[in-house]
Amino acid sequence: MATEDESISVFASFRRFFALERDVLVLSAAMFAFSLGFQMTNRFLPEYMVALGASGFVVGLFGTFGNVISALYPYPGGAVSDRIGSRYALTLFGLISTVGFAVWLVAPRIGAFTIAGVPIEPWLWIFVGLVLAQAWKSFGLGATFAVVKQATDPSRLAAGFASTETFRRTAFLIGPVAAAVLIGLHPAFTVSFQYVLAVAVGFGIVGTIVQHYLYDASADDIGGSFAGIDQIRRDLRGMPDPLRPLLVGDTIVRFANGMVYVFFVLVVTQILQVGVETTVSIAGYSYAIDLSPAAFFGYLLGVEMLIALLIMAPAAKLAEHVGLKPIVGLGFAVYAIFPIVLINTPASATALILVFAFSGLRFAGLPSHKALIVGPAEQGAGGRVTGTYYLLRNALVIPSAAVGGYLWEFVSPGVAFTIATALGVLGTGYFLIFGEEFKAYR
Repeated sequence: MATEDESISVFASFRRFFALERDVLVLSAAMFAFSLGFQMTNRFLPEYMVALGASGFVVGLFGTFGNVISALYPYPGGAVSDRIGSRYALTLFGLISTVGFAVWLVAPRIGAFTIAGVPIEPWLWIFVGLVLAQAWKSFGLGATFAVVKQATDPSRLAAGFASTETFRRTAFLIGPVAAAVLIGLHPAFTVSFQYVLAVAVGFGIVGTIVQHYLYDASADDIGGSFAGIDQIRRDLRGMPDPLRPLLVGDTIVRFANGMVYVFFVLVVTQILQVGVETTVSIAGYSYAIDLSPAAFFGYLLGVEMLIALLIMAPAAKLAEHVGLKPIVGLGFAVYAIFPIVLINTPASATALILVFAFSGLRFAGLPSHKALIVGPAEQGAGGRVTGTYYLLRNALVIPSAAVGGYLWEFVSPGVAFTIATALGVLGTGYFLIFGEEFKAYR
């Protein structure tokens, strides 16, 4: 039996994770590969679009377009999986996602041209690539939740999610840092970012091959056939009552974050314009460090995710003593406060490191949040409840980035980030007042 100290360590989370059955590990390995691809590329795409001629408002529309895809993909993705089988669905989605990375890679080379008098700018291909690149994410969101729920004692749900999240989020740490290294290889961002995209294509190919040849779906019995819009309506009506205040608060907080999320990179690279230029002496040798603002942003994301990895397992353990609600509320509060903190940060590398370390604390509430979503669901209904929750939340959040983009472009970035924080505080307060605790943690 694990000791108390072992049960709250990052390494214990990895040990619990690698004790899972082979097919789950194979899928997780593929998830790790695709997560690396996404995290190396996705957070830098707004900077890439601006370099290709897009305005701030277009960047906001891109964020909203991503919200549309996140809301609409899971249900048809599940339907395709039911139709052709998990193994071939995973392979198909993996190939499509890899093609999406490749479209981003060649976008600058396509250049601007005109169709029927309508100018087609290079940044438009970033939208096309997103349609493809997010295909793999359409599989398994609800199934992942359901598997953890079925395999974990109700009072240990947060710890179960902490184990899987710690593994997955390691890719979120490695990806941006690897991207920062590659971006530093060339002074022109459009060139150096293509190095990043080429590596992402490679990860997509590896992930697709691994899941196709190693995953055995012969005994896969997760989920049934999709019954159309009527099924969605039944699932919405059947959502457990304790989830409703969580859904309201979560939606407001996510809408607020969605208003400014795609602009975080632009704050660092275009408003604050903070890079790092210094000399470090180690063992008598001096090393020059020269990071552009874009490369420095990658390391800031690494700092954020390092804090997340260190905090998730202890926070999940703490939830067993204080309940899920306070830990989820903490995560919501960090989500809410971060925009106003970031936009008012001094143009200092040290200050930005501290600010992004603070942002990593929002992940403390992630395992508890997932446990609070799936916990009230009846056994065998965790996947449907999760899918319904995220479908509704993501659909309501769709306009957020466009709203933020309009404020960024036509009012001011400061106003956009201030309104985002005000909304986030409102959502956090609503949850803390009306949210319900999962009974297994009372």
